Amino acid sequence: MNKLQISRRNFLRVSASAAGGLMVSIHFPSMAGAQEMGGGAEINAWLTIDPDNIVSIVTPQTEMGQGAFTAVPLMVAEELNIPWENVRHVFADANRHVNNDNLYTTTSTGGSTTVSRRHPYIMQAGASARERLRVAAANRWSVPLESVVAEQGMLTSGDMQGTYGDFAADAAEVTLETEPAIKAYGDWWLLGKEDIKRLDIPLKTNGTATYPIDVVVEGMVYAACQACPVPEGRLVSYDFDAVKDMPGVIAAVELVQTKDVPSFTDLRSGVAIVAESWYQAKNALAVMPITWDLGRGASMSNESMAAEAMQLISQPGTVLLDEEGNIGRGLDQGVNHDAVYGIIEASTNVVQGDVYHRPFETHATMMPPCAVADVKEDRCDIWTFTQDIARSLNEAADQLGRDTTNVFLHQTYLGGGFGGGYNMDVHRQAAAISAEIGRPVKVIRSREEDIAQDSQRPPVWGTFTAALGEDGLPEALVTHFVGEEKMPAFAQRGVANMPYLIPNRRHENSSIQNHIPIGFHRAPGANSTGFIVEQMVDEMAQAGGWDPLEWRLKLTEGNEPWQRVLLAMKEKSGWTTDMGDGEGMGCAVVESHGTIAGCVATVAVSRRGQLFIDKLQYFINSGYVISPLTAVEQAESSAIWEMSHAMFGGLVIRDGRVVNTNFDSYTMMRMADTPPVIEVSLEMSEDQWWGGLGEPTGPPTPPAVANAIFYATGTRVRSTPIAQATL
Repeated sequence: MNKLQISRRNFLRVSASAAGGLMVSIHFPSMAGAQEMGGGAEINAWLTIDPDNIVSIVTPQTEMGQGAFTAVPLMVAEELNIPWENVRHVFADANRHVNNDNLYTTTSTGGSTTVSRRHPYIMQAGASARERLRVAAANRWSVPLESVVAEQGMLTSGDMQGTYGDFAADAAEVTLETEPAIKAYGDWWLLGKEDIKRLDIPLKTNGTATYPIDVVVEGMVYAACQACPVPEGRLVSYDFDAVKDMPGVIAAVELVQTKDVPSFTDLRSGVAIVAESWYQAKNALAVMPITWDLGRGASMSNESMAAEAMQLISQPGTVLLDEEGNIGRGLDQGVNHDAVYGIIEASTNVVQGDVYHRPFETHATMMPPCAVADVKEDRCDIWTFTQDIARSLNEAADQLGRDTTNVFLHQTYLGGGFGGGYNMDVHRQAAAISAEIGRPVKVIRSREEDIAQDSQRPPVWGTFTAALGEDGLPEALVTHFVGEEKMPAFAQRGVANMPYLIPNRRHENSSIQNHIPIGFHRAPGANSTGFIVEQMVDEMAQAGGWDPLEWRLKLTEGNEPWQRVLLAMKEKSGWTTDMGDGEGMGCAVVESHGTIAGCVATVAVSRRGQLFIDKLQYFINSGYVISPLTAVEQAESSAIWEMSHAMFGGLVIRDGRVVNTNFDSYTMMRMADTPPVIEVSLEMSEDQWWGGLGEPTGPPTPPAVANAIFYATGTRVRSTPIAQATL
């Protein structure tokens, strides 16, 4: 049984075959590291056209469920003007990119930027190829260029015609005097259509999509790794003799840390067991005697961090924003820094909020982090869990002390990322182990090791004091947030720069120090601060006698993108704050990655305090959308992911280490927990700005639910996980 290797793909293949269905073929990444481009003529680095008029389009970004492997080909195909059924996507060659001056500009996949920031040069690649094809046809036919039309994969001039494939080889030799401009919105024939089918779905449903955990290399062995359970701690010693005779065990390899405080992509001090199977390696590692130096964090806990945060929030913090009577004026511009406090102290109507809190939370990707490395004397091949193939290639080269020219990182699909694919050292572990033992190795993180060593979402605490005028609207607002010292901006997003037109503002920040690695999580910063700010808004509205949605409309007057979302919420959601006992409707609006996303949540709370989220309605303005289907899918995905953490998540820290390290104790939302109704409405301004769509519906969801709970019960839920609140 120890030799039996049952993969997801093999299970699908065997199941289909046994049932009389089609046995699918297996595709593994190319070991040669060459660009797989369908055997046709490469018009430019982004696309190849074969004689059958099939266009293979390179995708530098990672596909982790968000639709990058459809979005990039879609943008190229729009400009190339090729039927969508003729389009294929291929993985970008990381080695080619890194060693050719960042050929594809960037391979980074995060921040919802694949479309919003990169569409100009991606679409330019398609436009350039189209014009090269036109020039090639004009030259062969000896006709004026302006007479040649490129449309739907065909080139025509009068009675002459041919396919793109007929002219691809000639087009590859064309140099344009000037590059063509890309199309403006309104001229699109493909982008923005409702019925565009994603290119990755057939591969994922028939089992042919390759993930790092699927990769098998001849002669490969397996490794399980462990770093110190208290982050920043170090390995002191281990007793390999105690486990070396266990079944399948091959070797132990020490993982050597080179920095005093490693970043989330540096190799951390630890040890690995190498064996014939991963379970053999994991079992031996679990019983091998290991001694750790636990480091500075050994006494820290949730309680000790909360005590420090409460002490900091009770005293003045560092002033990040101080505005007196002039929205947009900032710190050190001649204002009286005590004026805002003075207005509040003089007010007869002061609203004082209690402390809000979001705790440490983890990525918890469905696929455990995994990497395969095959380190030879003349080259290294890597397959890994990454959201940036170029960055991980450079890190593997750094780990091995090699030039990047002989390091080949092969792109695969990911089973989720959520920012975690930026924050990994698993490829460094695999490279170090393979170099040490002289064999290809697959490193798989156990779920416990994944959560214990993850770069976590940092905690945040926040409170506010506001002075209300005679009209019930705030005349002054002081906010004070406490966040992680390593990334203080995470506790500021959407706070200092909130869109609400409050004339006198002061925002203060304090920082706590701890040893827990932190990193990027879906909608970083906004995911935590949105929970706090959008409940503060409701508290101010209620204290002033305002409907919370009308309050938001009033205080964003003149801000078209926000007004568009808020008006749609008012007109389409059936909005009311009076649903009767035990039922409530709440709203929240948060900007993230240039996109304004509003959520209206409808909940019911039973007499025994059981919470039911009956409906979530979303209203999104990202300026433009190129694939409505993918936009809706990402809105639903982001919302469910964020609600999983807000409802059930929250890391428990005891003695410096994470206690709840698997899905039995760090619970994710199940299908039965999912609201029965989720509606998404795209409310696009279409006025020359582009936002991202992979993350923004997450941040407004928890505060909308919390606000709805207030209207259902009168109870204000100021911290997560919401499931632990007494309703």
